[in-house]
Amino acid sequence: MTTTADTAATVETMEEVEVGGQGVLERGGGGRRRRRPRGWKTMPFIIATETFEKVGSIGVAANLTVYLVKRYNVGQLTAANITNIFYGTLNFAPLLGAFVSDAYLGRFRTLAYGSFFSLLGMLGLTLSASLPALKPPGCNQTTQVGVHCNGPSTLQLGVLYLSLGFLTIGGGAIRPCSLPFGVDQFDMTDEKSRKGLHSYYNWYYGTTTAALVFSLTILVYIQNDISWPIGFGIPTFFMFMAIIVLFMGTRLYVHVSPEGSIFTGIVQVLAASIKKRRLKLPYPHDIKQQELLLYNPPTRGNRIFQLPLTSQFRFLNKGAIVRDGDINDDGSARNLWELCSIQQIEEVKCLIRIVPICISGIICFVALAQQFTYVILQTLTMDCHLGPHFEIPAGTVISISFVALTLFIPIYDRLLVPMARRFTGVESGITLLQRQGVGLVISPISMVVAGLVERKRRDSALSNGGISPMSVFWLAPQLVLMGIAEAFNAVGQIEFYNKQFPEHMLTLAGSLFFVSLAGANYLSTALANITKKVTSRHGHTSWLTEDINLSKLDYYFYFIALMGVLNLFYFLICAHCYQYKAMSLHAEESIKIHTKVEADAGINIDRDAHNK
Repeated sequence: MTTTADTAATVETMEEVEVGGQGVLERGGGGRRRRRPRGWKTMPFIIATETFEKVGSIGVAANLTVYLVKRYNVGQLTAANITNIFYGTLNFAPLLGAFVSDAYLGRFRTLAYGSFFSLLGMLGLTLSASLPALKPPGCNQTTQVGVHCNGPSTLQLGVLYLSLGFLTIGGGAIRPCSLPFGVDQFDMTDEKSRKGLHSYYNWYYGTTTAALVFSLTILVYIQNDISWPIGFGIPTFFMFMAIIVLFMGTRLYVHVSPEGSIFTGIVQVLAASIKKRRLKLPYPHDIKQQELLLYNPPTRGNRIFQLPLTSQFRFLNKGAIVRDGDINDDGSARNLWELCSIQQIEEVKCLIRIVPICISGIICFVALAQQFTYVILQTLTMDCHLGPHFEIPAGTVISISFVALTLFIPIYDRLLVPMARRFTGVESGITLLQRQGVGLVISPISMVVAGLVERKRRDSALSNGGISPMSVFWLAPQLVLMGIAEAFNAVGQIEFYNKQFPEHMLTLAGSLFFVSLAGANYLSTALANITKKVTSRHGHTSWLTEDINLSKLDYYFYFIALMGVLNLFYFLICAHCYQYKAMSLHAEESIKIHTKVEADAGINIDRDAHNK
């Protein structure tokens, strides 16, 4: 599909079609000329767009809890819940963005629309911090910030929530499309282009981390210590620059046309299997012979590998049973809701296998979510001085976790992986599931450490008039542990999804990670509300109150740690039952699956599944 900018920029008509499974632009009329993917020529525009967008969105969202408490006079617990709901919705939105991109708009248009919505959201927050009519009057209380102060009016809350809503729509459109759109610019049939793609991944994550650190340090400092309007205005400017840079590269981009929503294909597999539920599968005990008799046309394009039939979830295999009249003369299915290919069925099976693993990541992220809410509230009641003159902004403290993550990843790759490889014989040191499991072990440990530090902080604050003389660096151990846990589990999840999802579902793979984050944020909000209600029964003081010094936050942290331990046992069960994808474009070695039927059939699959 052509964009308005493309049409205005060229006199001749341009069509966008997909040739050989990859995006190629062809000139309309007689004598078509193909535009090959430009690879690194387009990367300055795409990487710059992603970097500017990250600075803009993170620069606004990272300090949201402090902004609500200090400038909107919102109670601490209420501010934490608003932040959790916002982050949850922001992380859930990419699932809808992936659907819209794949089914209707394509990645470029989705990116463009998302960028404009993000800009509107940032403008709204900047105005809310600048115009007196859009923010409540200031509150001078220091020991109980946000309590007994004039709260925001309906208009002021409306502008705030509308701005956050625009940011959510923008993030939902940008996050699932930015990385795949860059991948579209490389020719997967060319060896040099494939090497450039690996460099693109490095640059993409490197610049994203740099944007994250910049936002959590310099921007947060400007917001807290210089000016909130300026602190929000800078990210708004960066977002504006992101839009300009994105459209500067319009003439160079390759646009892969939407192929239709993968969600439709999933429903079609379920519908066909249900309609044929009374039919019997041929050769039920010989999966190789069964595959020969089911509908199995060749896959389209050179980016998608054919998946062999497996016996797991064999009920779905009935959707590929061919009846009289199911196939047209050209070999295509007459009705896609009654006949599905083996490829479609195996793709749905991959999704079913992955979902239980994804659920375990949600509980892990509940612990990580605390660094954006309660850790910041703790920081507001501690000594944040670094030297006699400089005071660390509350929102900057959580950058300790990201710095730990950034520093630990090269240590893991260069030191721990080679050491583990000597013992396991696995190329990556440990398997993808083992990597996630290590993160699930460290996560509850971080919450136990957080509980011990909180007990000491609260006692110290109550003994010193509400502000603890403890240095904010007492929070560093738990934040470092959270960063290491994230390096194992979160990064492990991303790699796991990208390697285990079918190539046709990679946009959904990126979205599923953000859905896990969304589930953690929503669960955090629900846990906080339930805990507050349950622990305040019979006249007892609630574990969670609007005044963090009167709360028993350490008990809450211990409760999350207990959930993490139970989640670890759940994950071990899921990992034991998991079967790795039979064939993968990204697989560097074969994996052996513990299913006798597949083993007898001689199906080639990865051999390190037994190391799960």
